Amino acid sequence: MQELGATVPLTGFGYNLAKGVINEVNNIGFLGIFTGGVKAAAGGISAAIFFGYIASLVSKPKIKKQ
Repeated sequence: MQELGATVPLTGFGYNLAKGVINEVNNIGFLGIFTGGVKAAAGGISAAIFFGYIASLVSKPKIKKQ
């Protein structure tokens, strides 16, 4: 059986998002709900996109056999 999704809990990322939302809501109000998580986790999101792109350039695509 094949597993899908993340195999390692991403609790640190969730904490980072929540903490950013809380800080932004305290600073700027209601709009902080939408902007806080993205501001707090921008580095992690950017790193995931960048390294995913690098991995796609390095790896060789395969067709799954069914």
